[in-house]
Amino acid sequence: MIAAGLALAGPAVLVSGAPAQTDVPVLSATIVARYPHDRTAFTEGLLWHDGALYESTGQERQSDVRRVSLKEGKILAKARIDPAQFGEGLALWKDELVSLTWHDGIAHRWDIRTLKPKGENRYTGEGWGLTSDGVSLLQSDGSADIIFRDPLTLAERKRIAVTIDGRPLRDINELEYVHGVLLANVWHTGFLVRIDPKTGKVTAVIDLRPLVAEIAATDREAVLNGIAWNAKADRLFVTGKYWPTLFEIKIAAAAP
Repeated sequence: MIAAGLALAGPAVLVSGAPAQTDVPVLSATIVARYPHDRTAFTEGLLWHDGALYESTGQERQSDVRRVSLKEGKILAKARIDPAQFGEGLALWKDELVSLTWHDGIAHRWDIRTLKPKGENRYTGEGWGLTSDGVSLLQSDGSADIIFRDPLTLAERKRIAVTIDGRPLRDINELEYVHGVLLANVWHTGFLVRIDPKTGKVTAVIDLRPLVAEIAATDREAVLNGIAWNAKADRLFVTGKYWPTLFEIKIAAAAP
């Protein structure tokens, strides 16, 4: 796979392996609070619901879906995924959590209260990130595409290509739907991108490299990944794979 992400040197992008300057605004973030996070969690999906964090983790024989206390980082409940499967993105649909698997084409459904399994759905292709816009489940698969799926059957409804300055932006990973737009991690970078879900255009880049620098991870796979929106406070929680810290952040507005 050719990695295509945001250059760590500044607000440029790598599209199909070639650097290109972009006029898309680059936004900063203010850290509001820090909370403990399980440093053994290979975080794939993250969401906030009814005063608790829900997280899905990856790696074969280690994947699970869990409810987590924010302030203590304590695991309150856990449901293990088949040890042969690699857990991926996580979304809420009504009273169920839906979690993807990377290569198995299986989406698991879990009761939001008990985390007991409630069934499975099949889908084609790789599973990466997952979120909901209240009508569809929106999925990433490592390409530049966002796939809109039926929340009950996971049948594909449509897809859009994520572009920045008209060029595809690959490696879209964890997703969160916030105020009518998509936020997405770009794999192996310290950036989020803000995406118009109607057109796929990137409308802003959010620079979270200071958080990555603070963690100072030595594992190459300990990357920024995990976005949860607290609608009541209008704040984001972000973390990463094997990160010991979960950050609460506020994104700065674009300059006029």
